[in-house]
Amino acid sequence: MKKVKLFAIAAVASLPMLAQANPGCGFGSSLFEGEEGTLYHVIAATTNGTSGNQTFGMTSGTLGCDTSKPIVAAALFVNDNMDEVAENIANGEGEALLTLATLLEVEATDEFAVLAQQNFDQIFTSEDVTAEEVIVNLNQVVQG
Repeated sequence: MKKVKLFAIAAVASLPMLAQANPGCGFGSSLFEGEEGTLYHVIAATTNGTSGNQTFGMTSGTLGCDTSKPIVAAALFVNDNMDEVAENIANGEGEALLTLATLLEVEATDEFAVLAQQNFDQIFTSEDVTAEEVIVNLNQVVQG
């Protein structure tokens, strides 16, 4: 019961930040395009995260996803899919890892997957690593 209360308090406390935040791209953002305010941003972001279409939007440049900046798109993708990306890198395969390679415009995806898997600890340096840190760390691994 205490966890539920803490979650509710944290959710309410974060509402002012969510009101200013961009819900990103995906089905939810497209559905609520042009709408303003905390409620619409929360619903759009939640829909983006649960619809399963964000990966498609980011790789295809649809659903409001701008793929013209690979690093930005990759960081957004990692941020929204951190656990799946980490799991895929640890396994050396998977849809999230392939999507990340595509967003980063990597042509040699098999080699990329092996390199990322071999250097997992250098990419995911802690449990609290941010998406931006993952991208920077991954870039350092790839650059050698």
